[in-house]
Amino acid sequence: METKQNQYHIVLFPWLAFGHVIPMLELSKRLASKSDIQITFISTPSIIKRLPPILPLSLKSCINFVPIDLASVDNLPAGCEATVDLKEEKQTQYLKIAYDLLQAPVEALLGEIKPNLIIFDIISCWIPEVGAKLNVPTAFFSGFYAPFLVFVGLQAESEGSDSSRTLEYTSVPEWIPFPSSLACTHHEAVGLNEIWNIKDVTGLSAADRLAKGVQGCSFVILKSVLELDGDYVTLLVDLYKKPVFPIGLLPPPAKGSSVRSNSGDSSKNSNSEMFPWLDKQQPKSVVYVSFGSEYKMSVDEIHELAFGLETSELPFFWVLRKPEGIDDSSLLPSGFEERTKGRGFVCFGWISQVEVLAHTAIGGSLCHCGSSSISENLFFGHRLILMPMIIDQGINARFLVEKGLGFEVQRGEDGSFTRDAVAKSMRIVMVEPQGQQLHQKALEMSRSTFSNRNLHEDYIQKFISALGPLLSKE
Repeated sequence: METKQNQYHIVLFPWLAFGHVIPMLELSKRLASKSDIQITFISTPSIIKRLPPILPLSLKSCINFVPIDLASVDNLPAGCEATVDLKEEKQTQYLKIAYDLLQAPVEALLGEIKPNLIIFDIISCWIPEVGAKLNVPTAFFSGFYAPFLVFVGLQAESEGSDSSRTLEYTSVPEWIPFPSSLACTHHEAVGLNEIWNIKDVTGLSAADRLAKGVQGCSFVILKSVLELDGDYVTLLVDLYKKPVFPIGLLPPPAKGSSVRSNSGDSSKNSNSEMFPWLDKQQPKSVVYVSFGSEYKMSVDEIHELAFGLETSELPFFWVLRKPEGIDDSSLLPSGFEERTKGRGFVCFGWISQVEVLAHTAIGGSLCHCGSSSISENLFFGHRLILMPMIIDQGINARFLVEKGLGFEVQRGEDGSFTRDAVAKSMRIVMVEPQGQQLHQKALEMSRSTFSNRNLHEDYIQKFISALGPLLSKE
């Protein structure tokens, strides 16, 4: 496992969620495309088996996948090696315990590999400690956009009560010196405080892990470009007091870059059914509907969303993740599939999202505002109907609206949405004059930023050029 002479050897170690794994895999491919860089990608055996194939094939020899087994942990079901495998949200904390127990075996592995750099993300906040022992530089890689990182700041132990922190999240932070709309609604603030500030059974909160990782690392890497959120990137340098490197938005390849998941039943709607259906639709007419691999909608939410899609009278392609323990007969409203037959397509389980988004029939997307989904949709210049659900998604939605790149579905005080609000938002974006403005803005940003491969290549090259001086300082 020794590196070749005059070659950087970089290790990447993501958290066990595909929303973390896939961006790091894309970063691995970008770095491995440079002739002087070798990649080692560490994850669990199950995750490695479910990764998409490395393309182009010339990169396969430059990326070495190293499986590492999780320890058995109480309350973590056997065989659960990724968040997508968990049946309940509360089980995530037990997966974190198993992940934290990897510190010793990862340290031993890194001692054998002797890399030039270790790239980690928010959950593996103990990597800088390992790097310090081995005299290896470490870099914190964030899958969050810069605006969200600025919004939450860098406080390990947030002061004040839950109610005071929740109230703080409903207004623009005082440390943002320029005009900004970054603020949570009340229900988002309650949810963010619970997820971000409350310690789980590991004894750490997400805020703790972010602060520990950033403060201990050598420098920070962002999935970002200055052309999109440069003001926030610059502000992060002041907040973190560390070098911060935007490395591009890691745009998808021309065809499939998603991940195979064992969740759901993908056999019901095979690719042989999906694409012929899309081929029959008018260009740019279909709304792609998906809320990612992590968020689990309740049956009531699924029904209300279904009625919204039906009421909109627009063509839709809905990727639906089944809640655990729900019978197929009660998952969708009675008669929904028959009433929307020909106009709508419902797919259960895994699909290659990028391949569907690349189809000429797709014109808009109703999405949860996850950073990867945003990048993939705007890569193709799709109109965005925003319905954020958890963590950073509300802040991402405000940022997109601020940039003129999306329209947000109106919600109740408790975060609930109605079928009428969904249908109205879809029609505003897809058929009304305001939607045409969004379309033009999305196309402009696609051409200039999101699908501008030369731009993203330049960011990667600048980062690699900076590695020599950065690593020589360590």
